[in-house]
Amino acid sequence: MAIRDLIPWKSQGQDIAPRQEERVDHPVMSLHRDINRLFDDMFRGFSMPSLPSIGRSIGWPRVELSENAKEVRVTAELPGMEEKDIEISLDDHELVIRGEKKSDTNDEERGYSERRYGRFERRIGLPSQIDEEKVEAAFRNGVLTITVPRTAEATKGRKTFPINAG
Repeated sequence: MAIRDLIPWKSQGQDIAPRQEERVDHPVMSLHRDINRLFDDMFRGFSMPSLPSIGRSIGWPRVELSENAKEVRVTAELPGMEEKDIEISLDDHELVIRGEKKSDTNDEERGYSERRYGRFERRIGLPSQIDEEKVEAAFRNGVLTITVPRTAEATKGRKTFPINAG
């Protein structure tokens, strides 16, 4: 007995799933591929990821947080942006990073023009004992680094505890 005989979804001796050679020329599969290609091309034209990875781009820009006893450091990846396009503020112990990117391309020789526009805002909660007057920001090579120092009271009151196994 062959393994194919054990498959429960056979109907009168024929497989429901088409064979590989039938899939290539089947009109429905061809239409399916064309529509997928159309959507991929459309999203690629807007500098967006294709459909399968669209959920990964929701948290743009990508932000990394690190902290120690003295400071909280926030690093944001902002490729292709300039300092003038970025705004940083503190709002009720939240670090707010806003940005706006505009691009105009006009090619009269080829007879087309293109405009791109995008805006983002990220809010990052900060601890309550920070020194708001000494916040520093640096932007270099598309990477924004924000350093938020802790207050003297915060560094004194910090305690570490040992972890007991078992």
